[in-house]
Amino acid sequence: MMVFLFMTFGASDFISASLVKPVVKRVRPCNELTLQGNMNNRIRCGSGYSFPSSHASNHFAMAMFLIMVYRSRWKHVVWLALLWAFAISFAQIYVGVHYPFDVLCGALLGSLIGYVLGKLFLKIQPEKVQLSII
Repeated sequence: MMVFLFMTFGASDFISASLVKPVVKRVRPCNELTLQGNMNNRIRCGSGYSFPSSHASNHFAMAMFLIMVYRSRWKHVVWLALLWAFAISFAQIYVGVHYPFDVLCGALLGSLIGYVLGKLFLKIQPEKVQLSII
C-alpha cells in the first residue's frame, strides 16, 4: 500500500510540476507586478509557476487514494483526509503563492490521480485492504 501511496504522490507531483506548469507558465500572485502593493507576503514566494498548485494536487491525490483504500473499513477517513488536503490547499492561497483557481485545478487533478491509482491498487491487491483500523 505504501508503494502505491508513494507512486500516487510521485505521479501527481510529476504531472502537475513537470508537465502542466511548464506549458501554462502562470506567474504566482506574489510575483505578479500588478499585485505587489496589495499583497502581504507571508513566506518567500519562489520562482516557479503557479498553475496548478502542486501542493493541492499532491495532497488531494494522497487523500483520495487513502479514501479509496480505507473508506469501507474506516468511515472517518473521508472527512479527515479531505480536511487535511483542504487545509494544505487553503494555506497556499492564504500565503499568496497560488490563486484559488490554481488550487481548485490542482485539487481536481490530484483527486483524479488518487482515484485512478486507488482503483488500480484495489484491483491488484484486494486482499491487502483487510487491514484492521482502529
